[in-house]
Amino acid sequence: MENMPEFTLHRPDTAAEAVKLKSSDSTSRYLAGGTDMIVNVRRGIETPETMIDLTAIADIAAIATDGDGLRIGAGAKLADLAVDETIIREYPAVAQAAASVAGPTHRAYGTIGGNLCLDTRCLFYNQSQWWRESNNFCLKHKGDVCHVAPGGKRCFAAFSGDVAPAMMVYEAKIDLEGPNGSRTIPLADLYRNDGMDHLTLEQDELLVSIRLPKAGPGAVSAYEKSRVRGSIDFPLAGCAVRLTEDDGKIADLRIALTAVNPYPQMVNGLADFIGKALDDDALDAIRELVQKQAKPMRTTTVRPWYRRRVVGALARKLTVRLAG
Repeated sequence: MENMPEFTLHRPDTAAEAVKLKSSDSTSRYLAGGTDMIVNVRRGIETPETMIDLTAIADIAAIATDGDGLRIGAGAKLADLAVDETIIREYPAVAQAAASVAGPTHRAYGTIGGNLCLDTRCLFYNQSQWWRESNNFCLKHKGDVCHVAPGGKRCFAAFSGDVAPAMMVYEAKIDLEGPNGSRTIPLADLYRNDGMDHLTLEQDELLVSIRLPKAGPGAVSAYEKSRVRGSIDFPLAGCAVRLTEDDGKIADLRIALTAVNPYPQMVNGLADFIGKALDDDALDAIRELVQKQAKPMRTTTVRPWYRRRVVGALARKLTVRLAG
């Protein structure tokens, strides 16, 4: 890994000031925990001349309840989400997802905003400068060929954040601030199916906070992922499930996936299971539905067919666990 290059560092006090600084310098990047950004800078993937440190912004790390649910500042540390009593009680999948990110040191520095805006990853992209240069780079950065799918002009780098799917099953919304003012959108709308350009943020826009609506009565949730090692590694496949039952039958079922597409994906077609009992036939059908919608490519050292089978198995296992 290369040495850190020189850059100018700003530390604004407000989100508006941060956006203004970003708008004034096209080479600048926002910096929060830095657990992914700094690695990419040292590898030459990101080459900012200016970094805008967000940690001094008032309330950027606050976690607070209000009449509508829970508001989480984008600068809140993942370690804090993992142990927050309200999140553990009302949104358990979110706490579990936050607790599963990398290792304890990463979670102590890494922020929820950074995890939601995590860059997509690929075996041919997340490498050292000399490794990428010796392979003529790739379509995502400096090259003109996707080594995963050489015949096309599309990037299949996978989104590998853990917390996004756990928040999406609760219909989370996010607050954004940019040069054109503030707006609030569903978290799911932050993403698009494009490994090169997977975020829908407008130019210089900043994620300020996340809003989780009040959890419905009787709803239970869980998150789990598969990875090569039991800590540190990004997920090969991850799944969040939220389930509500009524008299032994499905009243509501939501499933979201990570690491098997360029974006965190809500599984479609689950409304067909409403009113049905969670017997083996229904559970197998849920697994097959998840597998059909997962589209992993050769972006990791593990075969795509294996990741597809794993994410389906995770969905089935979590649904059984929640129903039990």
